[in-house]
Formats: sequence, structure tokens, C-alpha cells
Amino acid sequence: MSKLFTLAFVALALSGCTRATPTSGSGSSSAASADPSSVSVKGSDTMVILGQRWAETYMAQNPGVTIQVTGGGSGTGIAALINGTTDICQSSRAMKDPEKTEVQAKRNAPAIETKVALDALAIYVNQKSPLKEITIAQLSKIYKGEIKSWKEVGGPNHAIILYGRENNSGTYSYFKEHVLENADFAAATQTLAGTSAVVDAVKGDEFGIGYGGIAYSEGVHTLSVKKDDASPAVVPSLATAQNSTYPLSRFLFFYTAGPATGQAKKFIDWTLSPAGQAIIEKVGYYPLPK
Repeated sequence: MSKLFTLAFVALALSGCTRATPTSGSGSSSAASADPSSVSVKGSDTMVILGQRWAETYMAQNPGVTIQVTGGGSGTGIAALINGTTDICQSSRAMKDPEKTEVQAKRNAPAIETKVALDALAIYVNQKSPLKEITIAQLSKIYKGEIKSWKEVGGPNHAIILYGRENNSGTYSYFKEHVLENADFAAATQTLAGTSAVVDAVKGDEFGIGYGGIAYSEGVHTLSVKKDDASPAVVPSLATAQNSTYPLSRFLFFYTAGPATGQAKKFIDWTLSPAGQAIIEKVGYYPLPK
């Protein structure tokens, strides 16, 4: 399975958009397009490579249509949807009730959720690491700073170096909720802007650990994950994501303010079609269960 584009392309995807448009250094998006042939998509850095590939393929099949895709994090995309500065928000986590309330209040329309793909949130370690598996409880203690040495989980007698995402990331929020049970990350966690940065850090650090989308796991080792001590260790894969046996399986989402219309609806419908879903696996994520 193809995992990623080149690092250079991913870097461009994180900072730019499918068709070059100026963006501010703060990551704020341009206004949602009033042009019926143009659709703006903003949000999750985890999803940006998928959004880019979808957009490129769709535009090639629909000359005259422009799909602009930018990253910035799920929180940034949700804020843009609330403020009316994007047509579609990409998010690697479900929107929270207060955020949905804000969409209704500011856009006079409900937040409409569309599940578009599956991800197995992967736990990355360096390829030199002897570890093969980890439990959710161990992972929680590591990122809360309660387990500080690899020796405590079957590795070498060396301090664990923690890498994670910034707090506007949907991946950060998902990990905090589902692994840490909303406890705080250890102060020693080095927060990085983008999953590719986390992977690069772990690649270069024999004693590092990180987390992020399965599509970014090129050049690192992904651990099998055990729900608890009594459960089997499960490898992140298409099958285990689709049947939810991998403990950190999650949906990836599109959100719109009210039901999508016009070109935005056509684009969303196409991503859910067999042609759109076929692209997901080429990027490295997983299509929705049939």
C-alpha cells in the first residue's frame, strides 16, 4: 500500500493549498468561496494529504472546478466553519457539542457530519526499538509521565522521549480523550506542528515515541496495541480498523454548516463513491466499511 507522497509534497500540503492562494502566517483561511465552481476545504493536518489527492483527482475529472485544500489542524478547520470562512471542514475528531452550538448560532444552520474515511491512530517508535506491542494503560502512563524509562515496558534502560501534536490538532484531542482519559500530557512532551514532524522526530530518535495517522508511518515502526493486559495485541490494518478490533481506530470527518449544496455536495458525494473511496487506500488510510 502506498503510504505517502514525498516529504516535500506533504510539507507543501500542510502549508499551502491545492491551487496556490495567499494565506496568512497565522493559518487563517480565505473566505468561503462565493464562486459556485470553487470549494474551500480546511482543517485536519492528518487529512490534508487525503484531501489533496481527492481534490486533484476530482479537478482532473471536472475541468473548471477548483477545490482549495489547506491544513492548520482540526480545531482551525472547525473555527473556520463556525466563522463561515470555509465550505468544508476536515476533522480527525468528532465535533464537540459546544462547537456544534456555535455553528448553529453563527451560521444559522446545524453542523452536518459526514464520515469519509477510517484511520488507525498509530503508535510510532524508532525502527531500532525492540518493542513490538504496548497496552493502552502503558501508553497512558508514558504520556502522563508516570512511566519514564523504556525498561518499565520491556525496552532498554533509557529515558523515553515523548513527541506529540499541538493542542489544536484533532489527533491530540483524540489521544488525550481515548488514551489519557482527558488527563494532562507530561510537561516533557515535545509538541510538533504536523504528524510528519512527529514521524521525522521519531525516525531520528532511537528512544522516541510518537502518535499519529497510519498513513504517515513510513520509516518508523508501528506498535501493536492491546486494549488491556488480557486482550490480544492488535496490528493497525484495514481489517482491524474496519471491524474496530484495533483499539485506536477512528473515523475521519467532513463537516458543513447545514446540508452541503452545489459543488460542495457534488465533491462530498464523490468522495463517498467507489472512485473516491478507492483513493483513500492509495494514500494510506482506510475506506469506510461497506
